[in-house]
Amino acid sequence: MLQTPSGGAGNGTAAPDSGLMSIGAVLNALRDEFPDITISKIRFLESEGLVEPRRTPAGYRKFSAHDIERLARVLRMQRDHYLPLKVIREHLDAMERGEAVPLPALGRQRDGEPAREPAEGPTVARIGREELLAAAGIGERELEEWESYGLLAPLPDGSYDAEAVTVASLVVQLGGFGIEPRHLRVMKAAADREAGLVDQVVAPLKRHRNPQTRAHAEARTKELAGLAVKLHAALVQTALGVRLP
Repeated sequence: MLQTPSGGAGNGTAAPDSGLMSIGAVLNALRDEFPDITISKIRFLESEGLVEPRRTPAGYRKFSAHDIERLARVLRMQRDHYLPLKVIREHLDAMERGEAVPLPALGRQRDGEPAREPAEGPTVARIGREELLAAAGIGERELEEWESYGLLAPLPDGSYDAEAVTVASLVVQLGGFGIEPRHLRVMKAAADREAGLVDQVVAPLKRHRNPQTRAHAEARTKELAGLAVKLHAALVQTALGVRLP
């Protein structure tokens, strides 16, 4: 449940008689559930039509409790279901019109949850460049640097796989410990080698003419990838002499 701060104006809070909050107060209200939220992301979501705060005569944004709850819903749908902003906006608008609409299904769900697929088959969740910048709270220059080290790479159409958000978030968190993107090239190289090994094992299945066999190759790839990730984590923990919860 979101907690909205109270207090006087001037320090990122709303005036008691207004019932509205500044963008700084909104940031504080959302930060407990969404630690990576930034003012630039809130502004970006506004520019995309996800929220429409009021404006004072001086042009300052003022958010209502409804605005904050809507922002929280947007952030949850991005985080938990990897939905594009356009889809999220249409879904929320339909809900506010009183329409009973199911949550759109993409081929990617939260870890531990079964993937839901639309009738025509799985859809790869993607995110646009601007959405990635906003989600990670970084600028164009930082993203270009990460791309130069191979940590992120756009798809042919210029979008990114939804996993790019996770990668970007982890790069930011590691940066808080003084680990720069250039230091992460060794991790990227190791990941590429592990992926190459998995691909080598399943390659004969992928080339098979039988559709069921090719489908089995995808399942085998996921299984091997999961084992490789677990082994990698165990080896790192062993090397450092620590045990993660």
